[in-house]
Amino acid sequence: MKFTLINKNDVKEVECDDNLKVEDILKLEDIAVETVVVKVNGDTVTEDEVVCDGDELEVIKVIYGG
Repeated sequence: MKFTLINKNDVKEVECDDNLKVEDILKLEDIAVETVVVKVNGDTVTEDEVVCDGDELEVIKVIYGG
């Protein structure tokens, strides 16, 4: 399966096994699940969302402060 991964200004085509969840992809990219929000094809999803061939994933860093 192939999908597009957008992380800040870094856009890349990723090829991997089928039936991976967003959480699996974040682990492969060494991105902590707790620090980001992920959109798949423009919709905000949870880490349990299964990624399909041709999807576009956008990783958005969450900023904490106080």
